[in-house]
Amino acid sequence: MGSCAYYMTCALFIFQLVVTNEATAKNSLPFIRKIYKCVDNKCKISEFQDESKEINDVNESLDVCQLTCGQYGSLWPRPTNTTSIKDPVVKFGLDNVVFNLTSVADELGKQYMVEASEVLMSSLRKICEPRCIPDDNSLTVFITTDTPFTNIKLSTDESYQLNIFTDLSQITTKITARTVYGARNGLETLRQLITSYGRSKLNGKTLVIAGEVEIVDRPVYAYRGFMLDTSRNYFPLSAIKRTIDAMGHSKLNVFHWHATDSHSFPLDLPSAPQMARYGAYSSEKIYSYAEIKELLRYALVRGVRIIMEIDSPAHAGHGWQWGKDYGYGNMVICLGNHPWWDYCVQPPCGQLNPINNHTYTWLGKIYKDLVDVFPEGEAFHMGGDEVAVRCWNTSAEIVDWMQSNKRNLTESAYLDLWAEFHSKALTVYDHEVGNSNSDIIVWSSGLTDPNIIEKHLDKKRYTIEVWEGNTDVVSLSNLGYKVIVAVEDVYYLDHGLRPPTTYHSWKVIYNNKMPMTNNSNLVLGAETCMFSEFADDFNLDIKVWPRAAALAERLWADPSTNALAAEYRLLQHRERLVSLGISPDRITPEWCNDREGECIISY
Repeated sequence: MGSCAYYMTCALFIFQLVVTNEATAKNSLPFIRKIYKCVDNKCKISEFQDESKEINDVNESLDVCQLTCGQYGSLWPRPTNTTSIKDPVVKFGLDNVVFNLTSVADELGKQYMVEASEVLMSSLRKICEPRCIPDDNSLTVFITTDTPFTNIKLSTDESYQLNIFTDLSQITTKITARTVYGARNGLETLRQLITSYGRSKLNGKTLVIAGEVEIVDRPVYAYRGFMLDTSRNYFPLSAIKRTIDAMGHSKLNVFHWHATDSHSFPLDLPSAPQMARYGAYSSEKIYSYAEIKELLRYALVRGVRIIMEIDSPAHAGHGWQWGKDYGYGNMVICLGNHPWWDYCVQPPCGQLNPINNHTYTWLGKIYKDLVDVFPEGEAFHMGGDEVAVRCWNTSAEIVDWMQSNKRNLTESAYLDLWAEFHSKALTVYDHEVGNSNSDIIVWSSGLTDPNIIEKHLDKKRYTIEVWEGNTDVVSLSNLGYKVIVAVEDVYYLDHGLRPPTTYHSWKVIYNNKMPMTNNSNLVLGAETCMFSEFADDFNLDIKVWPRAAALAERLWADPSTNALAAEYRLLQHRERLVSLGISPDRITPEWCNDREGECIISY
């Protein structure tokens, strides 16, 4: 028995010794590093090298190779006019970056560019974490604008010219633009002409920049948007900021904030505190007045304007239910009615009461608070879609009013009532703004049918966001209405999460060309939309990015080529978003990333 135990102990010792020696041998083997070279405008693996050897050529990594390889390098969206990106790729030290703002038009513009420059510096720190390795080469960025600072709007000139040249240890960048927003776009392009390399995560990385560049660039479409719904599910401010970061890095310039719906009213407004008190999911799930102000500046520095939406008269409910108890009557009807399909298009039901004058009084208070905090002249989205006639027609209060005012109960009569709601809401809005010049956006609906819209909505005031198909885009713009494209079967990012909708990949979004109309200047642009029945902070990034970035290039450059030609630049852009703290979806196996042209995945 003792002898058996002895041999078993010896055998176990020998086995452990062999395993230990094998593990030691494996750990002592150096990894193999892939070396990339630009061949026929594609970064190809040229050789495999022992990773223990020193890196002598900064062009060896994939990220560095793609800075200057191909006509557009790894830029996203690609520039629209002159694009010349040449070798060399030059190292520089982050501590040796200087911004010269003496030629920025005014003091407000200089302050803006200081903040925008810090956004650039922050992103550079992130790509070489835990630290950037010092280098004696310096980078000086000269920024010139010739227009005094104003808030960004539809007519803002976002064009810029970017030149980079290198003389020994001095790298010089010149960004020339009409406005600070064009200059900010130039800074973003500069960011995309910089990457890092290095083996050791502990030792840090070295920053490198494309050393000879000339770019002249401007967007094709002025409205390049993304919509987020914060009513179905609440998103913390950090999630919205993260989204705006990704928008700025993709040159999307409109954050459409679908703030309220029948589910909740999360805006805590000083003149209408009851709305959030009764309508927010909790006291922690609100957006304070101060936070809205903070978010506006945060977005602006990243080249993004925020357009607020208070959806009405449909898609309104929780937050409005306190009216009767306070002596204002029923400002909302059908709230939470069952079965919901008898009263509305989705639960919970809720629709504002168009015959209660207090409804407009409190809409005015909401408008007033938002008008005060938003830039003067900013557009406002009033929602206006999916009014359910069957809700109003089952309300004794409304039916009695219709009959006492000698109106029948036909669909046409209710369309007139719907139009009157918009007219009264607009009158209240104009009163609070102090003029009648603001652009008002509404969703396409039964009221915007090209056959009847001119009877109900003034084309001088209303922009129509079309979500039901490109046919209405053409018809409405031909009638003289300004149009934003948001067709659901391409741009709704929540589709595919519920039947019978279909998921659309980034390639479908990229390949969807903007509709041609007789008045193409009235098609302002487009946006992807994230309605949040199936999204919250934990899965927002992966459902939005990089698909929203696909629309960014479609609207910025309107390329004649399809997604296949853009795929490897988007892969690099995705990696940039990851480095900035975004968690975008994976769109290829990693094997495909470094084998351009060898890994074609079907649409």
